[in-house]
Amino acid sequence: MGSIGTVTPSAMHFAEPLRLQSGAQLGDYTLMYETYGTLNADRSNAVLICHALNASHHVAGTYANEPKSAGWWDNMVGPGKPVDTDRFFVIGVNNLGSCFGSTGPMHVNPATGKPYGAAFPLLTVEDWVTAQARLADRLGIEQFAAVMGGSLGGMQALSWSIMFPTRLRHCIVIASTPKLSAQNIAFNDVARQAILTDPDYHGGDFYEYKVVPKNGLKVARMVGHITYLSDDDMAEKFGRKLRNAAESNDYKFDFGTDFEIESYLRYQGDKFSEYFDANTYLLITKALDYFDPAREHGGNLTKALATTRAQFLIASFTTDWRFSPERSREIVEALISNRRKVTYAEIDAPHGHDAFLLEDARYMGVVRAYIDRIWAESTGEAA
Repeated sequence: MGSIGTVTPSAMHFAEPLRLQSGAQLGDYTLMYETYGTLNADRSNAVLICHALNASHHVAGTYANEPKSAGWWDNMVGPGKPVDTDRFFVIGVNNLGSCFGSTGPMHVNPATGKPYGAAFPLLTVEDWVTAQARLADRLGIEQFAAVMGGSLGGMQALSWSIMFPTRLRHCIVIASTPKLSAQNIAFNDVARQAILTDPDYHGGDFYEYKVVPKNGLKVARMVGHITYLSDDDMAEKFGRKLRNAAESNDYKFDFGTDFEIESYLRYQGDKFSEYFDANTYLLITKALDYFDPAREHGGNLTKALATTRAQFLIASFTTDWRFSPERSREIVEALISNRRKVTYAEIDAPHGHDAFLLEDARYMGVVRAYIDRIWAESTGEAA
């Protein structure tokens, strides 16, 4: 297995208005995207990768002269990897509202000549899927071999199967959920409040003041990061180790960083506040909260998934308490009730929600076997 090598992002501009679920519309927008591999003659080997909260279109490979710029799912996508770019044409799209190139709060609002800021309209998972479908139309892709994603990306993949049932043959949903629990919505709101109450937020128009609500972003990331890790993983990595245990086993008796876990979370928060946009964080976490395809069907997920036609791979992780295996099983049961073909894998991995991004042999083996089957079905080769 090798790296896909150096990659270059592309931009696609859309002048036609995009009507959003909120009733608002974007009349002019750009989507950033990357592609890997070669689209075959009948355009049947395309795979769409949907990204999670703080990721982007940069799924795999590296940028020129940036050796540490590997894509966020580089262990999954590339030559000889589970999603093999020697076989498939893989597309990564940066969602609207992001801070990684697609039109978002940081960009200029044509109506005012100033950055959108808090005036950027709220988005839903379904809005992102509609925009992705428009990009697929421009690329001449009528049907994907698979639409795939983890966490928030899994929600998008599931939405694809509902909204455009004939435009994908397979749907791969990893470490995801059919809707957020009250606890998850609560965590998201605490994170948002940290940003909204930061004095440097300025009602979302902090760009004009040339400041960044770093403290709010930092706390938001710390809250979020806690939910991505399992208790066992935290215990193994940090336990109750003191930060300066080599120098002293005494507590400092102040509000600084006594423990290694405190130091780690503050480091993650500081790093995040340097590159992520506060308004983007608010938008994306609210889209997470709103996601609930069963809502229009009286809470009946089976009815919500009745329009689907794809085959499915649903995967969960035993220690993922944010989007627990029970939530994945809800999807599986609803699909089985609709007599869909479903492969389900519940993987015993210690890393919590973040396991979908990591190198676990069993997890990678499940995805590889499933995608090998997609290839075999499309080519007539033995899997």
